[in-house]
Amino acid sequence: MDFTQMGSIKELLKAGGPVLILLCCLSVYSIAVMIERFLKYRKNINRSRKLMDYVRYQLPARNFNKILDACRKKGYANTAASKLIVNLLKSDKNDIAQLNDLADSIIDWETAVLSRKLSVLATLASTTPFIGLFGTVLGVMRAFSDLANISGAGPSVVAKGISEALVNTAAGLFVAVPALIAYNYFLSKVNFFAKNLQYMAQEVISAKLYVPQQETQNSAELTKEKAL
Repeated sequence: MDFTQMGSIKELLKAGGPVLILLCCLSVYSIAVMIERFLKYRKNINRSRKLMDYVRYQLPARNFNKILDACRKKGYANTAASKLIVNLLKSDKNDIAQLNDLADSIIDWETAVLSRKLSVLATLASTTPFIGLFGTVLGVMRAFSDLANISGAGPSVVAKGISEALVNTAAGLFVAVPALIAYNYFLSKVNFFAKNLQYMAQEVISAKLYVPQQETQNSAELTKEKAL
């Protein structure tokens, strides 16, 4: 059987054997992970960005109650940005270092949650070519075994076995390349989103710790009077 004869799925699976079936299952799993992550990011990241745009609009006036109400609205309450903003505003800490530590811990956790299944794509991208190569090696071994066992067999027997075996190599690359592209794409989105959260945290902390200049002057005058 050569490649021109492999017209049906049944013939392809027969040529590739169990290794090809395994690669087909891994391909379906990889696609499922890609779809799940895409939907997850579209929901969480896009809504977080909309919420952060609204918060940036309200921060100069320090409308913290409006910000908290927006963070509790349906569709935004469970986003990474909402959890970050609510925890920072409701925290009883007034030290910038402590607030920064709190923000970093929240961002690290939310980033880890978003990156949770990316390791699956990385693993598939790195291992499936070797699985395909393993299937090819088995096919080549089988081809040379047929050559040794069939009396009067010529090179066509080996060529037939190798052509069947190479199906596994092609299948391994077919699974690996999309998984690698998806992994790099999703990883870049997570990293960029983490930077946005860090900037958002700094803006919220600055607004929370902001003391109007008039209040600062009054405090300084009061301290001076007590000293006198």
